[in-house]
Amino acid sequence: MPGGRLTAEDRQHIAEGLAEGLGYAEIGRRLGRPASTVMREVTRNGGPEGYGADRAGEATRQRARRGKQAAARPEAATAVPDDGYGRDPQAVREFTESFTALLAQSGLPKMEARVLACLYTSDAGALTAADLVQRLRVSPASISHAVGFLEQQGLLRRERTPGERRERYVTDDDIWLKSLAGAVQTNGILAEMARRGAEVLGTGTPAGARFESSTELFLMIGESMGKLLEQCRQHLATRSGGREG
Repeated sequence: MPGGRLTAEDRQHIAEGLAEGLGYAEIGRRLGRPASTVMREVTRNGGPEGYGADRAGEATRQRARRGKQAAARPEAATAVPDDGYGRDPQAVREFTESFTALLAQSGLPKMEARVLACLYTSDAGALTAADLVQRLRVSPASISHAVGFLEQQGLLRRERTPGERRERYVTDDDIWLKSLAGAVQTNGILAEMARRGAEVLGTGTPAGARFESSTELFLMIGESMGKLLEQCRQHLATRSGGREG
């Protein structure tokens, strides 16, 4: 049934679908499951390249055992605090784990992914170092290192409430816009480096021709990404104006 737990047969079908190069939506249709269920299953168990039906089943059983053990500990209740919205703590925990896995799969280091996911899934979008230590159950040093990395990437910022000594780490609604802007900048650097490589190596040589082709590709990507970035900025500005009105 669509809302039930995945079976061993379901996982085997997912593995076969990935081997065929199918997307999550198509695999979900074959199983009668939402694409999000398939994506969560795959990202939590090795990603598209490392997914295996047997390994995924065993990993799921281990997570279930750890969940039961954690629930028996008094401090487990602090992992997902009561937000007053009547949310299902287990559903929130599972979503946060999946979101964290997806961020890590996208290139963020694991601890940095955990911190960003923790911030982004909090309603305030802002937590202190002590909050993060309590929720993630890691050392203050781990939080400090992760925060420094995320701040450099423009994925969070620090703020201090007037009259308070403690800093809060804040993630804004437009972090993905900032990430896209960073990608546009990086693409521009790559385009210039490829152009320089073609010039130095000579476009009449195999290596130089390779760089020349790469330059054209980077320029096309940069133009498309630049247009998309401007559209996103206009969209966010329109939304902000609508809210203020």
